[in-house]
Amino acid sequence: MSKTIFWKRLLIWSVCLWGLVFALPNAFYPQVERYNDALALQTETGALPPEKAADLAGWQAWLPSGLVNLGLDLRGGAHLLAEIQVEDVHSARMDAFWPQIRDTLRDQRDKVGTIRRLDAAPGELRIALSDPAGEQAAIAALRALASPVTSLAGAGQSDIEVRAEAGVLIVTLSEAERAASDERTLQQSLEIIRRRIDEVGTREPTIQRQGQNRILIQVPGIGSASELKALIGTTAHLSFHPVIGRAASADAATQPGTQILPAMNEPDVFYIVDQSPVVSGDNLVDAQPAFDQNNRPAVNFRFDPTGARAFGDYTAAHIGQPFAIVLDKEVISAPVIQSHIPGGSGIITGQFTVEDSTDLAVLLRAGALPAGMSFLEERTIGPELGQDSIAAGQRAAVIGMAAVVVFMLACYGSFGVMAVVALGINMTLLMAALSLIGATLTLPGIAGIVLTMGMAVDANVLIFERIREELRQGRPAGRAITLGFEKALSAILDSNLTGLLTALIMFAIGSGAVRGFAVTLGLGILTSMFTAVYVTRLIIETWMHWRKPAMITLRGWIRLAPDTTTIDFFRAQWATFGLSLFAVLASLLLIATMGLNFGIDFKGGTTFRTESVHEIDLGAYRAALSTLQLGDVTISEVFDPAFRADQHVAMIRVQAQDGIEAISTATIAQVQDTLRAVDPAIAFTAVDSVGPKVSAELIWLALAAVGAGAFGILAYVWMRFEWQFAVGTVAALAHDVIVTMGVFALFQLRFDLTIVAALLTILGYSVNDTVVIFDRLRENLAKYKAMPLRDLMNLSANETLSRTLMTAVTTLIALAALLIFGGDVIRGFVFAMLFGVIIGTWSTLYVAKNIVLFLGLDRSDKAKRKVQHEFAHIDA
Repeated sequence: MSKTIFWKRLLIWSVCLWGLVFALPNAFYPQVERYNDALALQTETGALPPEKAADLAGWQAWLPSGLVNLGLDLRGGAHLLAEIQVEDVHSARMDAFWPQIRDTLRDQRDKVGTIRRLDAAPGELRIALSDPAGEQAAIAALRALASPVTSLAGAGQSDIEVRAEAGVLIVTLSEAERAASDERTLQQSLEIIRRRIDEVGTREPTIQRQGQNRILIQVPGIGSASELKALIGTTAHLSFHPVIGRAASADAATQPGTQILPAMNEPDVFYIVDQSPVVSGDNLVDAQPAFDQNNRPAVNFRFDPTGARAFGDYTAAHIGQPFAIVLDKEVISAPVIQSHIPGGSGIITGQFTVEDSTDLAVLLRAGALPAGMSFLEERTIGPELGQDSIAAGQRAAVIGMAAVVVFMLACYGSFGVMAVVALGINMTLLMAALSLIGATLTLPGIAGIVLTMGMAVDANVLIFERIREELRQGRPAGRAITLGFEKALSAILDSNLTGLLTALIMFAIGSGAVRGFAVTLGLGILTSMFTAVYVTRLIIETWMHWRKPAMITLRGWIRLAPDTTTIDFFRAQWATFGLSLFAVLASLLLIATMGLNFGIDFKGGTTFRTESVHEIDLGAYRAALSTLQLGDVTISEVFDPAFRADQHVAMIRVQAQDGIEAISTATIAQVQDTLRAVDPAIAFTAVDSVGPKVSAELIWLALAAVGAGAFGILAYVWMRFEWQFAVGTVAALAHDVIVTMGVFALFQLRFDLTIVAALLTILGYSVNDTVVIFDRLRENLAKYKAMPLRDLMNLSANETLSRTLMTAVTTLIALAALLIFGGDVIRGFVFAMLFGVIIGTWSTLYVAKNIVLFLGLDRSDKAKRKVQHEFAHIDA
């Protein structure tokens, strides 16, 4: 066996050492986490409390301190998906623009006559002219007010558009300005939300843009989504408006350009104010809790120079007139201006508590959200459930890995030990990569790690089985190992690249848990390829040069298949293929008639996960909730052998409420209070709420993800093989997905986004299996040119049978550990993958090959056909 050159060996071991060093902090997670918190506090404040000094000394500064972030389902916390109402900003821009337009047209009175603002759609100004002949002059005057759009995409365009219809001027923002404004609004909202959350000192929040006008917010450690909404959901928009008068009710008639606002903490008091503010919260630079002259809680504020000037000018010109201090569409107070207020500072008084004034100061200091938000999705994971999930995941991972290790030793003896060492290095590299990129580990992510352990040995199995074949042909040990690695490389690349393609599609199209799973699976495939192709070879090479064995054997105590088999997989092809066809048709019928039991991800609604030390009385729960008139409510008890004797779990699902995107905080509290009246010991370990808009989008995203995965695999296999192979592969994939969904319909198992992740994984696993056989078939097509296609397919399937069974069994061992010990939270996800592995192995042996046999292959020499074609052209 040739020795790897020195620089390559040095590089491989350096990568392994890097993985060990960067994965090390995760072995001391609490210690390193406290160190990171203390370091961040010292960097921010320049000082460190004495109780934090020990934390800073608890980890060496020269060691890396990056950790794999734990997701909400492992740590507990709150998740929100907010949609920013960008249309509010368009309306505000037009309202603020009106005074300038009014003054400009008044200067043109001799041409346009008198003007009057009309009611208009949000984001639009309509102005009636008494002299329609002045339309063109008015349009020219207003267009002169336009400014260039401040964005690269809108360079050279104006921010407003002006047109006339039947004597009415219509002013709107241009499309380029709308796009630029929306982008600014999203960026400003992101920054303000981040500042508000940072004010309360939470750890590792995730705040990121999602799509065109949505923001994903995940905050570990916070008590509930309601608390998070209270923190960020208030716009805290402060403004000062001229007071026109008072109104009897909120529905009283008003003039265009004015609005009626209620008084805060004063029922039945309403003020008529000018829509255009004198000064807005955008000019606010500071706000602090304080006390007024009567020692009542208040808030001191200070404007920037622009705001100070406008505020001072207005108060100087309107002494003796009232003005309204407005916070989020409510009038805090409407004092009369007693004198000129220079300097741009003042005090806000009202019926505040000390806590109210402190909260208001925090919100004002963080800045005003430029637009309102609607919450499309919210989730609360209790810390107790998070700890249970961590314990279950760790237990499943340890048991799964131990089982895979024992199985590899039993099948390959000393070479199994080498594969296990490579597997350990693989896991280390995976954790190092996740730490380096700051990935967030979720429950599906843990499933991805366990699945990676089961599938990581696949490449080693391919290599070992190839080495066995070379040894059976009488090759010397060193030569057999070299040829084994060389001949297995093509199958390893094809099978892993298709899995990587699936992971990339999951990441690009999916969201939430699907993305987390895709990151873990994708990185796991990359580290598995590296360890199998390079690390395992280097370990075997080092052992060979150390021990110098005259002969080697890759035998353990277990053989899943004899060395040579002659199974005729087509002997009962009509029965096997007919069974698969029947299963597909039956599954489609089940899906059409019984339907899938969609989770809230696809159906919308709210799910409560409850725990209690008392026996659960489903009837009492149902009777209590029926009084709330929430529509369809389903209640079921969850049974798990891992539960404690005093741990009783129930799942309660409430249908999506009409007219709202996500269930209101008040309704959630009402459900919780109602159930606490039935069982005072009840605890709500998780609350998930998804609005109908998001659920409808997620259905299409799921279909797009599965469709794109199948299309990507079709394209890849077509490029690497013949088109018949691609059709056979995709037919097998469709078979696997449809039958799996049929089983979910038959047993009415919950079908949600995590199941879509499982289906995509089944795609990757099934194509991995199929491609290995097709790769051997392609090799045999070149070797046995005269052998009938049916016999060649049987030969290829028999030659790879040991590998097919080994990969299936190792993956099933890992998944079985997850199913039994991973807890009820991911049981549906794991069941889908477990069934998918079984059905995927069946379709590899009895569906994909049958399709290719039916379609046939063009086995003529392509090079010879090309030469004949060229000669035909020459003769012509």
